[in-house]
Amino acid sequence: MNEVAFLAWVRGIGFQIALGIFIVGIVVRWLEIFLLGKKHDYSAPKGSAVQGAIRTIFSRSIPEKSTWQRSRVQIVTGYVFHIGLLLIILFLTPHITIFREFLGFGWSGLPSSAVDVIAVITMFALLVALVRRLQDPVLRFISTFQDYLVWTVTFLPLLTGYMAYHHLGFSYPTILGLHILSIEILLVLFPFTKLMHAITLFIARGFNGATAGHKGVQA
Repeated sequence: MNEVAFLAWVRGIGFQIALGIFIVGIVVRWLEIFLLGKKHDYSAPKGSAVQGAIRTIFSRSIPEKSTWQRSRVQIVTGYVFHIGLLLIILFLTPHITIFREFLGFGWSGLPSSAVDVIAVITMFALLVALVRRLQDPVLRFISTFQDYLVWTVTFLPLLTGYMAYHHLGFSYPTILGLHILSIEILLVLFPFTKLMHAITLFIARGFNGATAGHKGVQA
């Protein structure tokens, strides 16, 4: 397969397969969560479950003072690369074009130079997070193969996207194809790895907050 055929495949059937696995996987994981069921709480509500859910989703996103003092680097790098990834996914003009094709509408993107800077900062934050995981004896001990796999499939789309933008390493069709392929690998693995926390995190926080809100306490 030459580079043109490779690019055509990842743009076509490869992307369709990856997107199909991603969607089916997300649906299955959601069903697993919601079909577990929850016993009805017959106690009289002492507060608002909805307000409790919303409050907990936001409050748990702000680190406590003791956590901040203990894990400052981990918190900062975590926020930087999560926000960076979100900005790149949603505000890079070629990405918006893809969203427009699927959704029927789009929005204004950031200048390519700005996204380029964000990509560098995001990659740096991910590298710092990896170094800290390797150097910290506790983090290294509890880390599994999946942790490093998730890091790799998160980092590669950023790296290959940066290389494609700057025409580094390979011919443009090849590096663009590798960039798209890395995204497809990410999509395929997303529902079945810790990457799924991007969705379940807010469900869990909302559930805990709603339960606490019903009881009139804060989670």
